[in-house]
Amino acid sequence: MTTKVKTLIPAQAWKLLEDEPRAVLIDVRSSMEYLFVGHPRGSVHVAWIDEPEWVVNPHFVTEVRKVMLGGIGVEEHDRDAPVLLICRSGKRSLEAGKSLIENGFKEVYNIAEGFEGELDELHHRSTTGGWRFHGLPWEQC
Repeated sequence: MTTKVKTLIPAQAWKLLEDEPRAVLIDVRSSMEYLFVGHPRGSVHVAWIDEPEWVVNPHFVTEVRKVMLGGIGVEEHDRDAPVLLICRSGKRSLEAGKSLIENGFKEVYNIAEGFEGELDELHHRSTTGGWRFHGLPWEQC
């Protein structure tokens, strides 16, 4: 059986984070998005694609492993602990999740709608979906 990235809506993701102390939420957006647009409270930043090159981070899997094994604590987190990924709308985080699965991670979740959701008819985000739209905890630098 092939392991796949699972999908959660924002409220389901928040519930999983509250119920499973080993779960880690990783925000895969660019550094500027994470800092200035805001991010889910308690999330860890590991960019999938970042400025200035705007190419896939070749060290993404290694950086996530560091978060899971060394950065937070070996006792609580390991490769089988749930990893939840979020980006702006759920597209980059899905690609990042596929990479983690290909590299041995077992419990990988993509947060559908992402942090800001899709564009509405006026080309605004956070008006029809996303972490912020649903009123889940977030912060801004």
